[in-house]
Amino acid sequence: MDFTLYLIGAAAVIGAIMVSKIVRVVPQNEAFIVERLGKYASTLEAGFHILVPFIDRVAYKHSLKEFAIDVPSQQAITKDNVSLGIDGVLYLRIMDPRSASYGVENLQFAITQLAQTTMRAEIGKLSLDETFESRDNINAEVTRAIDEASNSWGTKVLRYEVKDISPPRTILEEMEKQMSAERERRVAVTTSEGYRTAQINQADGDKQALILRAQGNAEAVEIEARARAEAIRTISEAISEKGGSTAVAQQLSEQYIAAFEKLAREGTVALIPTDGGDVASVVGKAFTAFDTLKNKVDKTG
Repeated sequence: MDFTLYLIGAAAVIGAIMVSKIVRVVPQNEAFIVERLGKYASTLEAGFHILVPFIDRVAYKHSLKEFAIDVPSQQAITKDNVSLGIDGVLYLRIMDPRSASYGVENLQFAITQLAQTTMRAEIGKLSLDETFESRDNINAEVTRAIDEASNSWGTKVLRYEVKDISPPRTILEEMEKQMSAERERRVAVTTSEGYRTAQINQADGDKQALILRAQGNAEAVEIEARARAEAIRTISEAISEKGGSTAVAQQLSEQYIAAFEKLAREGTVALIPTDGGDVASVVGKAFTAFDTLKNKVDKTG
């Protein structure tokens, strides 16, 4: 009885081993390389597969997903002889599992070394300033160069990204001084531009104010002249009417009396004409002068 159980257990173990050797299930986005008697036989894609036991074996397993490789920091010399520490990340995908298995011994190590040498070559073509300004161009050139070189390895390099560029401390100090000087220059330019704009605006404002004041004065003079002309025209028409002369005589009498009243009230010394006591005589003289001037004006048209 014990021997029978032993045989059943042994048969179950052997059956499990046989099944594991015969049946293979490949997950999605993976590929298995099958060798038959040590020679490449086929590439198994996702799904269920049957192998010949003890003859076929899965030699390599590859993921067809995009994956990233960290490229360690390295020293590179720029065109102007500045040593930089540069590291990056490389993104790639296996397109041909067979070439990736047999084209190179260690795919990731080979890709990493190729990325480092390519990066050093690209940095050597650029100056220090161009290295910081042309990071996108560096990434594109490194990606293109690595993709061409690794084509025989069955991989597709999708992109390369520079993670960090580390100049020497002395270069960093010089760059900080340069940035500080540039900021001070921008502040000075901005301040001078602001002062210049303020002066221009003030000058323009003064100019506009002078123009407006001159226009206002001219309009005031014109309005006053028109008012005086209108007043003179009204007086002329009034004089020409019946009783106008009498009105003029009355107006002159009132102005004469008002003038002497002002002198008496404001001054301590007054100049009084010889006939100042005879108001009617003075007013009569003024009216005669007015009438004579009026007649001359009427004769000259």
